[in-house]
Amino acid sequence: MTAEDHRVRAGRRTVELHRPDKVLFPAGGGHPAYTKADLVAYYREVAPFMLPGLRGRPLMLERYPDGIEGPRFMQKNTPDHYPEWIPRAEVPKEGGTVRHTVCDSVATLLHLADQACVTPHRWLSRVDHLDEPDLLVFDLDPAEGADDFGRVREAAHWLGEVLQELKLPSVLMTTGSRGLHVTVPLLPRQDFDAVRGFARDVAGLLVARHPDRLTTAARKRDRGDRLYLDVQRNGYAQTAVAPYGVRARPGAPVATPLAWDQLDDPDLGPRRWTIADAVDQARTHPWPALRGHALDPARRRLEELV
Repeated sequence: MTAEDHRVRAGRRTVELHRPDKVLFPAGGGHPAYTKADLVAYYREVAPFMLPGLRGRPLMLERYPDGIEGPRFMQKNTPDHYPEWIPRAEVPKEGGTVRHTVCDSVATLLHLADQACVTPHRWLSRVDHLDEPDLLVFDLDPAEGADDFGRVREAAHWLGEVLQELKLPSVLMTTGSRGLHVTVPLLPRQDFDAVRGFARDVAGLLVARHPDRLTTAARKRDRGDRLYLDVQRNGYAQTAVAPYGVRARPGAPVATPLAWDQLDDPDLGPRRWTIADAVDQARTHPWPALRGHALDPARRRLEELV
């Protein structure tokens, strides 16, 4: 360690912070600057709300060692120099394995922040059932260049109504980027192909009901000004930004859970919360404690709606 480095205590662990004054988010456009120390402080404070959604899940780490205006590194393999107390998950891939980082503690979360991991992206399954997801995610992605969040809001309402018809409880989250995620907790009983197929069918039903407003077209040129219902995150080894994860954008916006009754808040937008106030939102406990549901009954209900 150098004279500029620091140590922080996290439970039984001591985490070294290197160059805490390094600016990761430069000031500009009305946004303040944020340093690595600010990022660490945020993750330390939000950890009680964030860790339940990370525990037991392989992660992909989005790192910016030179700040968000520098090169981006999408890290899957855990480096050998990471502390031995950080959990790893050996995940099969074609021709070998990937040793993903797993974040089960405040100390691990702070170490990742010290490594300039701005955003942890989580698997939709856990290490004890890698092939069977316990989450289903719909990504509501507005058209390129579209600034009208109203399109995202109306799509979320329509999707929420369909999920209610299917008797599938769901939760809502700003992405901290451009849109919203709608997440359905599942019982881990079906593989990724089955879950993604179900999500695709739900999206198809929505498009059939609102063909001028929504699309599932994978090619951007085929979407026009319609909102894209993206279900591709529901595949094996795909990831989604973790709840309360910071995004690499000016002002350090945060992917923030919200209650369904907050959807019509006129101040709501995809970057509504930042590291300056996301913990305040977390303390409202916007997500109820939901148990996972089986897909087979919902699939039968969906067939009746199509």
